[in-house]
Amino acid sequence: METSLKPLAGIILILCLSNLCFAQAERDEFGYNINAVRPIHENSQLYRQTLWSRIDGREKQNKPLYAKNQEITKTIIEAVKAGILRPFMNDSLSTRMSYEDFISKLTIAEAEPSEDPDFETGIWGTWEEDSTEVEPAPASVNNEYFAKQLYYLELREDLIFDKQRSRTYRDIQAITIMIPAEINPKGIDEPLATFSYKELINNVFQQNDQAIWYNDSNPHQNVNLADAFEMRLFSSRLVKFSNAQDGYIEDIYGSDKSAVVASMQLVHNMVGLDTEMWEY
Repeated sequence: METSLKPLAGIILILCLSNLCFAQAERDEFGYNINAVRPIHENSQLYRQTLWSRIDGREKQNKPLYAKNQEITKTIIEAVKAGILRPFMNDSLSTRMSYEDFISKLTIAEAEPSEDPDFETGIWGTWEEDSTEVEPAPASVNNEYFAKQLYYLELREDLIFDKQRSRTYRDIQAITIMIPAEINPKGIDEPLATFSYKELINNVFQQNDQAIWYNDSNPHQNVNLADAFEMRLFSSRLVKFSNAQDGYIEDIYGSDKSAVVASMQLVHNMVGLDTEMWEY
């Protein structure tokens, strides 16, 4: 039987790329990724590529992640405030963020005070001396972003082909809460904080009645967030893959429609690669 050279060439390229990727992950002395929920030994990984995907809570498929008063962002933020969860500065998961810095980034920047000379008296002037003073209503102290406003999540995961089991796994490493440009005074999408997916699963999601993927079809059968991510009950768009320039797809292929088309094409190519790996 004639042997095709295409799969062989693909495997050689994959091995080269995988050697580059292996140096980037944090591993213990036994060769396992310390940030993985179900770690795969590095010697069993024929191929691995790191992917970044954007989850938009406004999309219909993702609305179960943002059920009213049970938003995934609310669950995570409350866990940080309760001292159950500690955020990271970025998705390398190497440097912790202090609680003070987290609250500072979560707090909405206050507007500059007015310089209007009539600001204190206003258009109504001042009270007369014999006027009855009215007790002012207490000002709201909650000047933080609402959980539902933080509708962008960025997922960092490793796409791994396990040669021992001859199948591909998606190993989620980190979840980053983003501050959307629409509400950010800086006018850009900005990371709020990053969280270890392993810590989210073990310390926040499991056995937590508030950490749910809301089942609109049957609310009696809501799904825990740990299971929802395991079954991938969400919609996401590929925004970045591991590359030498460490650039986003928009930086490499252009913005607007070009980035969307490139993202879809890359996902399609990964499906084809998965098929060739399975044949191997």
